[in-house]
Amino acid sequence: MFYRAARRLPTSYSSQFFIIKRPEDRILAAFAIGLAIFVVPHIASTYALSTLLVPFLIFSISAIGLNLLMGYAGQASLGSGAFMAVGAYASYKLATNVPQIPIVLDFFVGGLAAAGVGIVFGLPSLKMRAFYLAIATLAVQFFIEWLFSKVSWFWNDHASGVVSTPAFSVLGVPIDTPIKGYYFSLAVVTLMTLLAVNLTRSHIGRQWMAVRDNETAAQLMGISITKAKLSAFAISSFYCGVAGSLWAFVFLKSLGITSYSIDTSFKIMFMIIIGGIGTIMGSFIGAAFVLIVPILLNMIPATMSLPLSTGVLACLEQIIFGIFIVYFVIVEPQGIVRSVRNLHLKLVAWPLTVNR
Repeated sequence: MFYRAARRLPTSYSSQFFIIKRPEDRILAAFAIGLAIFVVPHIASTYALSTLLVPFLIFSISAIGLNLLMGYAGQASLGSGAFMAVGAYASYKLATNVPQIPIVLDFFVGGLAAAGVGIVFGLPSLKMRAFYLAIATLAVQFFIEWLFSKVSWFWNDHASGVVSTPAFSVLGVPIDTPIKGYYFSLAVVTLMTLLAVNLTRSHIGRQWMAVRDNETAAQLMGISITKAKLSAFAISSFYCGVAGSLWAFVFLKSLGITSYSIDTSFKIMFMIIIGGIGTIMGSFIGAAFVLIVPILLNMIPATMSLPLSTGVLACLEQIIFGIFIVYFVIVEPQGIVRSVRNLHLKLVAWPLTVNR
């Protein structure tokens, strides 16, 4: 058997704080990271790198950010696309007006700008909950779209409103090919995933979960509801802001407000619902699902010789997403990640409980 469940008691205090508890799981994680670094970028085509893998990594960051807010802090939000736009436009203004600043710092400042906007528009969470809070964040989405489409200062007074992002390099290495963009995005995703995992295990994450479960009980325990909610909005918006900067500079190589519309916000929300709300792994699973389904839908008609137009395929995509969301909300609220965890538990117990 791969897993050895017997005699797996912690032998030191430090061993209890490992992110991955079981040695077998650490081997699997190291194997997956090795594949992502040494195998995938060399066997994947340029098309797969630029249109599938890089968007998957970037959307994973934004999904993690929304999961921290909705899954761990219990605060509804439909403004993820707006926060991505704030980060992208802030990074663009810095990169064009102050080119001496390293691009990594531009992305960081873009994330901070999104965090500041998130704090301002997170104030309604102090008085609103659930559906009403979601409507308030939806207003943020429409306001940001209007702002960046009407005020030409944000895109340096360009005639079309869609501008090309400047070329950039990291540590002297120009990020000008899909494989370099993949490695850069992978490095950012790795760092931000580790940060998110440790945040959820820290006192900050425990405060979020206490507020999510019962605000009254959390307040009686001495937790500041205001601080917990606003910190959740700030960190979530920071993640979305960094993702928006990567989306503009690494993936699209251009900047336009249509790339951060309400559809983007809904797509990110679909990712965490389908993947699993309240789990970091669910953000990755949901991002992969949402990106792969349209590709499969485009492949099926050609394989089966079905005369389906692009408009019909787009409608089918929305129908399938709707069906999956209804299914997971009703049948499996914890998403696909719950099935993965059940399989993991069966592997740990095998072969002692075959019929479990």
